Amino acid sequence: MASYKTNDFRKGLRVEIDNEPYLMIEMNFVKPGKGNALYKCKLRNLIRGTVLDRTYKGGDSLEAADVEEIDCQFLYRQTDTFYFMNNTDYDQYELSEEQVGDFWKYLKEGMKCHAVLWNGNPITITPPNHVELTVEFCEPGAKGDTATNVTKPVKVETGAEIICPAFIEMGNVIKVDTRTGDYVERVNIK
Repeated sequence: MASYKTNDFRKGLRVEIDNEPYLMIEMNFVKPGKGNALYKCKLRNLIRGTVLDRTYKGGDSLEAADVEEIDCQFLYRQTDTFYFMNNTDYDQYELSEEQVGDFWKYLKEGMKCHAVLWNGNPITITPPNHVELTVEFCEPGAKGDTATNVTKPVKVETGAEIICPAFIEMGNVIKVDTRTGDYVERVNIK
């Protein structure tokens, strides 16, 4: 397996520490007056999402993580298991509810996503930045309620609740930012 020396360290590098994959999210080079150069790194665990601070001396090395990003398609959900298909070789992957996290709110059948594989097994999934979802249920807006920034919760086709402006009605299609979970706009269907 390949390894990276300290002079190869940079932001975005994927390494393996204690048999788990990490993403280097920050790297600072420090050269004190005496002694070896130091490399202060922040690393995010790709499985758990925790952040680790480590300092390495010049000449140290880290193993490269066997991590691969692929394009895939969401097929369906069965209770607490989500099924995805690799778009190039048609392999199917199962992810648990914990691995998918809050992204279940935005997954529609047939939707294209990005998956991160570690040693050939999926560890995380990322939907597109914006998705369009149909409103299945919402309370009607109060008549005469025209104050600015009046919001209400609406239930969308995936079962998630999104906070939207009061003018949104059942049957509307809304655009949602999957990174924040916020309503973006109402989509006009032609």
